[in-house]
Amino acid sequence: MEFVEQLKQEVFKGKQIGREEALRLYEAPLESLCKAADEIREYFCEDVFDICTIINGKSGRCSEDCKYCAQSVHYPTTVEEYPLLGREEIVKQAKYNEEKGVLRYSIVTSGRTLSEKEVEEVCETVRQIRKETKIEVCVSLGLLKEEQFQKLKEAGVSRIHNNLETSKRNFPNICTTHTYEEKIKAIRFAKNVGLEVCSGGILGLGETVEDRIDLALAIRELGIYSMPVNILNPIAGTPYEGEETLTVEEIRRSVAVFRFLLPNASIRLAGGRGLLEDKGRSCFTSGANAVISGDMLTTAGITVDTDSKMIEELGYRKELWNGTRDFYNGDRD
Repeated sequence: MEFVEQLKQEVFKGKQIGREEALRLYEAPLESLCKAADEIREYFCEDVFDICTIINGKSGRCSEDCKYCAQSVHYPTTVEEYPLLGREEIVKQAKYNEEKGVLRYSIVTSGRTLSEKEVEEVCETVRQIRKETKIEVCVSLGLLKEEQFQKLKEAGVSRIHNNLETSKRNFPNICTTHTYEEKIKAIRFAKNVGLEVCSGGILGLGETVEDRIDLALAIRELGIYSMPVNILNPIAGTPYEGEETLTVEEIRRSVAVFRFLLPNASIRLAGGRGLLEDKGRSCFTSGANAVISGDMLTTAGITVDTDSKMIEELGYRKELWNGTRDFYNGDRD
């Protein structure tokens, strides 16, 4: 208890806690840890809650062998397959989400990367979204080149998403068709052209606590202020189909430690939240302050209306967040 309180006060003063401190935190009494994490969240992010939605812009037939994914051609799963959606449908869904009060909308595509033609099509779609709505646009399009990210930024994209998924050590255990280093390279390309980056991972892939902490430390080192926390959904046909779902307690504990490591970030519950008994609600008083709402890529999610009600009940307000408050300059003391 004293250790948790001491570390919280140090985080308030701008200290970046290290790996060993985070490992010790993970063993702290749950309620004390979560309470302190929520106080850190409130101190740095106030009552801001960042809500976004995604559209599965291109589905299935993915060449990569990520062991958790139903869209991979390497596994005998049942998933809808289709090429890049037309502009009309993507724009239509952007308008619908804006009407529901969503502030950021992400176009997600399967596959290692997109062709030049597909990138141009996405750019045209983004231009139309930005012309006809005020919603912010994020894209998750795989391992693009720096010049492709530049085109997307010029078209009106403000953020890209590219999950690291797990630690550098554990990554080869979950994917062999591309590397952790290739993901880092793509993220740096996006940052080089001035795009915000959203990157996190999946809990429940057989990783250790050390792997989870190393993932958050890598996110911090990259200067990323939006960290999606997915919970493995063991899909039939994938190598992880027999894995047990993590408990609410374990997710809360992980989220709380992530908050200590990333005090001014959006810690965003994403895929698999619906598997939890409380649908992740207790995580939003344990340090998490953002969500991917609506359906996920190949699984059902939680509706925007349901999430909006929860956000209001918990005393949050919807607002875009990019970690711009500089918590190192001590201006809130």
